[in-house]
Amino acid sequence: MQSPRRTFPEPPYYAVVFTSRLTDDTYDYGETARRMVELASRQPGFLGVDSVRDGVGITVSYWRDEASIAAWRQDAEHTLARETGRKRWYEEFEVHVAEVKRHYGFRRTSSDEATDEARG
Repeated sequence: MQSPRRTFPEPPYYAVVFTSRLTDDTYDYGETARRMVELASRQPGFLGVDSVRDGVGITVSYWRDEASIAAWRQDAEHTLARETGRKRWYEEFEVHVAEVKRHYGFRRTSSDEATDEARG
């Protein structure tokens, strides 16, 4: 999965790491997952998301602060999706909330040159 090009603020900020394994009952799962990203992206403090599923699903959402994460957790549609996930979609899942203290990366800017990016 290719991450969308985006700019993060200077650290610190927060990452919510959601790992999961699905049951065989995945009806509406993909549509709901897309809807959750759409809704989260409208929340104050939302910075971005990376997600991949290959047996185990891993979704990392990035947030400005813990208050933004708590507000997203209280969203009514997100609450309903979590309940449906527990009842139908997930065999298991875990959530980890971490403070990002440093951010760096690499991005090829053309076929002949590359840049390193560092923050924090």
